[in-house]
Amino acid sequence: MTATTLNDASVFDTIREAVGNAAVGKVFGSPIVVGDMIVLPVAKIGGGGGGGTGTGPAEDGQENAGSGGGFGVSAKPLGVFVLRDGKVAWRPAIDVNKVIIGGQIVAVTALLVARAVLKAYASGRGRA
Repeated sequence: MTATTLNDASVFDTIREAVGNAAVGKVFGSPIVVGDMIVLPVAKIGGGGGGGTGTGPAEDGQENAGSGGGFGVSAKPLGVFVLRDGKVAWRPAIDVNKVIIGGQIVAVTALLVARAVLKAYASGRGRA
């Protein structure tokens, strides 16, 4: 086996392991039992990959070269299913960062609208 084949095999094994860890079965966490209630955590699993190569003419006796690559997996909590007394309820996880950014956008928009209204009101009073 050549060094290139060995490296290719280890890269494929790594990718296979990462994809296996992000399988659909990993979306649901282990159930948590508290008395007569069962809590089932749920997450969103995502992943991506990339690659590269090198091409182009060699300059002044230099050798062509190139490489690249990458792979990533992420998990984000979505919430939990709560099972109690034969009923199921969904409790979403709250992303505090999105709430804060949303509040900031609303506040900036309100200030811009208030400024425009005040300018229009002030310019209308100046004409009378």
